[in-house]
Amino acid sequence: MSMREFLQVLPMLLLLVWAAVVDLRSRRIPNWLTGALVAGGLVQSGMVFSSLSPGQAWAGIGVGFGLTFVLFALGGMGGGDVKLMAGIGAWVGPARVLEVFAVEAVIGMVIVILRAAGERRVAALARSSAVLVMNAAVRGDVTCPDEPADDQGKRRLPYAVPALLATLAVLLSGRRWL
Repeated sequence: MSMREFLQVLPMLLLLVWAAVVDLRSRRIPNWLTGALVAGGLVQSGMVFSSLSPGQAWAGIGVGFGLTFVLFALGGMGGGDVKLMAGIGAWVGPARVLEVFAVEAVIGMVIVILRAAGERRVAALARSSAVLVMNAAVRGDVTCPDEPADDQGKRRLPYAVPALLATLAVLLSGRRWL
């Protein structure tokens, strides 16, 4: 990544760091933060130095939103997470947001497995995952069960952290996968 490219995405990276810190602390991403991410991406797409056209920024918003909205509808993530990925899409466009989503899924999975191992809950994670797969295969039920009230928010993955790491990985790799 050249210095020019880095400076173009620096505001997005700063907002993603901010979102990751807030998400780690509260397990929520405020609307004003995701709104600033989306608006900033749209504004930068209209600048002379931008590598994205406004149409590509809007397409990135649509792809980022669409990919994560399915998971939100199934109960697998929160609304702030959906808006965060739409904001990333506004900055990087549709193909790159798809790459970020794929890398984020792997990073998120690794974080969940490591956290489960640290809490000695790998067997419980495997059982729960098997139950989800079997419910989907046998009954067509692809929804995620609600977390117990005493566990609410403690085990939920702060989505902004793997999203930040995945965005950095995709941008710093310097190659296009799609």
